[in-house]
Amino acid sequence: MHSVDQQVLEHLVAWLERGQAAWLCTIVATIGSSPRPVGSLFACNAAGEVTGSLSGGCVEDDLVERLCRGELNGVQLLEYGVTAEENERLGLPCGGRLEILLESQEVSHLPQLRALLEAVTERRYVARRVALTDGAVELSPAPGFAPLQKSADSITLTLGPRYRMLLIGAGALSETLSKLASAMDYQVLINDPRAEVLARWEGEAVERIGGMPDDAVRAHAADRNSIVLTLTHDPRIDDMALMEALEHELFYTGALGSVRTTEKRLERLRALGLGDEQLARLHAPVGLPIGSKTPMEIAIAILAELTQLRRVTA
Repeated sequence: MHSVDQQVLEHLVAWLERGQAAWLCTIVATIGSSPRPVGSLFACNAAGEVTGSLSGGCVEDDLVERLCRGELNGVQLLEYGVTAEENERLGLPCGGRLEILLESQEVSHLPQLRALLEAVTERRYVARRVALTDGAVELSPAPGFAPLQKSADSITLTLGPRYRMLLIGAGALSETLSKLASAMDYQVLINDPRAEVLARWEGEAVERIGGMPDDAVRAHAADRNSIVLTLTHDPRIDDMALMEALEHELFYTGALGSVRTTEKRLERLRALGLGDEQLARLHAPVGLPIGSKTPMEIAIAILAELTQLRRVTA
C-alpha cells in the first residue's frame, strides 16, 4: 500500500503518459473545521477518474464537474465553503472553508512529476514551489518536513516519505495494529525471528521479514520517519530490536509492557550499555494511558499517541 501522495503522483504520471488531460489540486489553507489537512493532494483527469482527497465528499464532485465542463484551467486559487449555504451543499463541517491550488497538468510536466515520484518512493524530501503568476514549478532537495508556505506569488509544499512502522512480533496485537495503521497511511512491516509464528500471520498483506530484530531495524527502520514497536513480551526478541532502535533518532520507539515490565527492561538495557540519552527515546509503556487491555484497545492507544506526536511536530 503506497502513501496517498505517492498514489496521486503515480496516477498523474500514468494519465499524462496516456495523453489524458489532468489536474492536480492541493489544499493550501483551511479555516474552521476541515476534513483534510493543509497539503493534502487530489488529482483527476478529463474522464472523471480521481485519486487522493480534499474533503472526502462533494467538494471533489463539484470540482471534477467544473473541470470536465472546461470552467477551470491553468493555475489558480479556489475557495470552497465561503457561505453557510455552500457548506451545507458540499457537506463541509460547520464553518469550514478550504482554499485549493488548482494546476493543469500537461505532458511537458512529466519529467518533474517523475522526479518527484522517484523522490517520494525513495524516501527523500523535496520542496515543490509553484509560481502563482505563470505556474512554473521548481523542485529542490529539502532537509525534512516543513509546513506549506504561501506568499503573494508562490506556494511551496514539501513532499517526502510516509511514516514506516516496523512491528516486532507477529502476534494478535500486531495483526490488529497492522490493519489500523495501514488504514491511517503508515507503511507497516512485520519482523519475527520465529518462522513458525511469522507463517501464521493473519493481519494485513504487509511485508514480512524474518531474521534477527536488530538486523530488521538496521535495514528497514533507522531514519527519522521510522517507528519501531516491540510487541512480543519476550525480552530475547524485544531487547535486540530496542538495542538497535535506540541508537538512532527515530520518530518513535515503543515497547509493550506494564510499568513494572518497563522498569526491568530499562535495567537490562542499561546493563547492556545504553545510556540515559538513548533510553530517553523509549516510549514505554507504549501508547496513551487510557486503560487499554484488548489488542484493539492497545492498538488504538498506540495510534492515538502517534497521532498526537505527529500533530505536535507538524
